[in-house]
Amino acid sequence: MIASPQDSYLNAEEYIQMEENSPIKHEYINGKIYAMAGATDTHVTIALNVAVLLRNHLRGSGCRVYISDMKARIESKNCFYYPDVMVSCAGKDRENTTYKQFPCLIIEVLSDSTEAFDRGDKFVDYQSLEMLQEYILINSNKARIECLRRTEENLRTIQFYTQENKQFQLNSIDFTGSIDDLYEDVDFSE
Repeated sequence: MIASPQDSYLNAEEYIQMEENSPIKHEYINGKIYAMAGATDTHVTIALNVAVLLRNHLRGSGCRVYISDMKARIESKNCFYYPDVMVSCAGKDRENTTYKQFPCLIIEVLSDSTEAFDRGDKFVDYQSLEMLQEYILINSNKARIECLRRTEENLRTIQFYTQENKQFQLNSIDFTGSIDDLYEDVDFSE
């Protein structure tokens, strides 16, 4: 959830050092930092639900599930983002404790303030991650999941899941989950 950018330019190393001591999180895009806003109850509940489902599925597999306090570094685009949930199965991602560069799966829970950015520039930036197989957008206003997948031909396909589907699939980690479990404790009428 990006707020207004700060004025000063930082290189990536300065950003990493600043972020280690900052009381608030910032995303970094080509030298500019953007303060992160807080999230709603619905947003946090959905992100927690999906993280728990994935953690239980991946336990003992060598893959790691990271939540919103872990940065994804996209070196080719000179940016760092805080995905809501990300999974890395790459051993080389354990070499760095402050960010990950080789996720196979990134999940963003959409909010009104960030939806356009999550679908636009952030999606384009994430696509340059060499190991990213799926980018998942989870709607927080209704039961709807969008799975953007990379094909063997390096093309992108999209698959939608709604309440009528009952289940959703994440091919990158061989996972099938329940829509009801993903949206557990979420009240769309609020």
